[in-house]
Amino acid sequence: MDNGGFCDDNYQSGSSDDELVDISEVTVDFSEDVPPLDRDYSAGHCKEEWRPNNSPKLMDLLDDTVSGIGTYEDFNTIDWVREKSKDRDRHREIANKSKQSTVALLFSISDAFSGWLLMLLIGLMSGALAGGIDIAAHWMTDLKEGVCLNGFWFNHEHCCWASNETTFQERDKCPQWKSWAELMIGVSEGPGLYVVNYFMYVCWALLFAFLAVILVRAFAPYACGSGIPEIKTILSGFIIRGYLGKWTLIIKTITLVLAVSSGLSLGKEGPLVHVACCCANILCHFFTKYRRNEAKKREVLSAASAVGVSVAFGAPIGGVLFSLEEVSYYFPLKTLWRSFFAALVAAFTLRSINPFGNSRLVLFYVEFHTPWHLLELIPFVLLGIFGGLWGAFFIRANIAWCRLRKNTSLGRYPVLEVVVVALLTALLAFPIEYTKMSSSELISELFNDCGLLDSSKLCGYTSNGGSTSGSVNATAANGLGARLAGPGLYTAMWQLALALVLKMVFTVVTFGMKVPSGLFIPSMAVGAIAGRLLGVCMEQLAIRHHEQDIFRGWCSPGADCITPGLYAMVGAAACLGGVTRMTVSLVVIMFELTGGLEYIVPLMAAAMTSKWVADALGRESIYEAHIRLNGYPFLEAKEEFRHKTLATDVMRPRRGDPPLSVLTESEMTVEEVERLIADTTYSGFPVVISQQSPRLVGFVLRRDLVISLENARRHQEGVVSMSPVLFTECDPPLSPSAPPAVKLRSILDLSPFTVTVHTPMEIVVDIFRKLGLRQCLVIHNGRLLGIITKKDILKHMALMANRDPDSILFN
Repeated sequence: MDNGGFCDDNYQSGSSDDELVDISEVTVDFSEDVPPLDRDYSAGHCKEEWRPNNSPKLMDLLDDTVSGIGTYEDFNTIDWVREKSKDRDRHREIANKSKQSTVALLFSISDAFSGWLLMLLIGLMSGALAGGIDIAAHWMTDLKEGVCLNGFWFNHEHCCWASNETTFQERDKCPQWKSWAELMIGVSEGPGLYVVNYFMYVCWALLFAFLAVILVRAFAPYACGSGIPEIKTILSGFIIRGYLGKWTLIIKTITLVLAVSSGLSLGKEGPLVHVACCCANILCHFFTKYRRNEAKKREVLSAASAVGVSVAFGAPIGGVLFSLEEVSYYFPLKTLWRSFFAALVAAFTLRSINPFGNSRLVLFYVEFHTPWHLLELIPFVLLGIFGGLWGAFFIRANIAWCRLRKNTSLGRYPVLEVVVVALLTALLAFPIEYTKMSSSELISELFNDCGLLDSSKLCGYTSNGGSTSGSVNATAANGLGARLAGPGLYTAMWQLALALVLKMVFTVVTFGMKVPSGLFIPSMAVGAIAGRLLGVCMEQLAIRHHEQDIFRGWCSPGADCITPGLYAMVGAAACLGGVTRMTVSLVVIMFELTGGLEYIVPLMAAAMTSKWVADALGRESIYEAHIRLNGYPFLEAKEEFRHKTLATDVMRPRRGDPPLSVLTESEMTVEEVERLIADTTYSGFPVVISQQSPRLVGFVLRRDLVISLENARRHQEGVVSMSPVLFTECDPPLSPSAPPAVKLRSILDLSPFTVTVHTPMEIVVDIFRKLGLRQCLVIHNGRLLGIITKKDILKHMALMANRDPDSILFN
């Protein structure tokens, strides 16, 4: 094909596209794609060495030495296609050089190995930090109640381990551990003991909460909250500078310990995902291929999310599935392998530290041995329904509270809010045994199956049940009376019911405050309490009516009829699933916590029921709701687009708007380009042939354009405001007196994604989701008509869903 408008006469097609596409019946008009005839390009031949007399050579900015080219501004979305293309080019260059010398071959091997080395370092660093957080949080939680005389750094359990004076009934009491009342007023019983310990408990809780919020507010505002909504947004391609920085890591690690120790209704498991991602981001700076490529960095962050869950629950496989199911936007097979390796290293590191002294990775690891019965699926499904209802209620209540905090004067006093909530939590938690203990200890207590050595009130059974009825006497005669509820169990039941209400209220208020706050443990605690209550009820029902057909065969002498701890575990899974909408990863995490394969079916039934019920009341998980509340440009892959709109309905400019801001490939000067940049806030500009012939040439990013012009003014001799800006491949003829031109074709994306005005929006949305686009251009018969950005799509989807489109805050 001979066309004077094509500058490269030596172009050779490397593929046989003619065999794939039949264009024999198609008439293509290139007349307007050819530059106007008054541009004399010497019949299409580029004179590469031609330039005006005594003028410098046109500057080519293709080299990577120009600092900032290819990077992104804060609160902008990355170009996934460009980043993946850069990585492919880098791989191709390394592969070609590796065939030329031994040094290049060794570099190629080290480059391939660097990813695994980075995963190893992330696992080691995250596991070590998680172990330190667990140890410090356990010690500071016990510090609210007393101190060890053998060494203040020992927590209560470690202090009494070596003591020979502990008794079975009072295993937590030893001479080496002193409460604050015993130290301050020298009493070991009476009202003075209770009042002083109550006062010190509240004081320590207020101190820890105050320090946490002050440190977050002063040094790292991004260290607050769970971090998972922002991690999901970052993994989708959004840039939030500083969110994964070193100061955020340091402050989040310290304040997470303080927040958990204060007794607030929050957990450390969610923030550990943020901590692991901070470790990954910091370590990425030591590896060039991850430092310079945002898409590659997000692959590492996906693996780090798996590491966070691995060290939080001691569940490496569950962590990988959590990253795949819940947070990751782009998860290739290579990332799956590396996530598994990093999660394994992190779990091994945490196991080596042994933070709880029980050779387990979590405080509430349990093992059940009693089989479950088929009819128990009914109460398990009921727990799933409760979990779904709790999840839907929690999301709506928490978002309403956060919106109230955001839109009223309450949000202007974060320190006061945290201190007041901590004060109320401590005042109401201390009198009740099950709210006074930490959430992890509570879950461990509720998961536990009562044995002969247990002295907990939850194991307060009696042989006669306090009754002389015939059925009870028959039960005792059959050897089943040892599991009849006694006064201790009844006391524990009403205390658990009260603790359930308090946990639900305080969790709604606490999540979203300006301290590190996870949601996994509080949600599991709510479900575990509900499950234990239902489990005890089912157990007593089966024991008292064991002769009826429905319960016949459930109970046998010397064995448990029902395991209430199993109900607590199923309830915990149901409530966590209702809030987060996890399914597969949730079941695997709970399976790894219990180590029992036979309980997978109850967990699956509860998790699926919980998700169905919660989805029927609201499609969003708590993380997606917070993403929408904060206005992040996150395009949810699970949300279907069902509306019959076209690209022309969404593109800008719309009717009544000013015309689209474009650059021409050779008609504009440096001054005109700089004025266009100053007068607009767009992230990029389409490049067309001319204003009279708006045929699309490419797309250039605003940041690349600004950096290139600044670099040209500093380093290219003779560049002034009247210097022409060229996006052409050929050098146009210039008069000898004209200033030198600035050639910017190297920063031009010559293959931007385009759609026609008649393209259905459901296809456009799919393109944005699957390719991670930040914008696409709308054309009609080759002419540029408009542009659709990710923010335009999110606003359109919000409008179609009867939501406020202006809630999308960022580009």
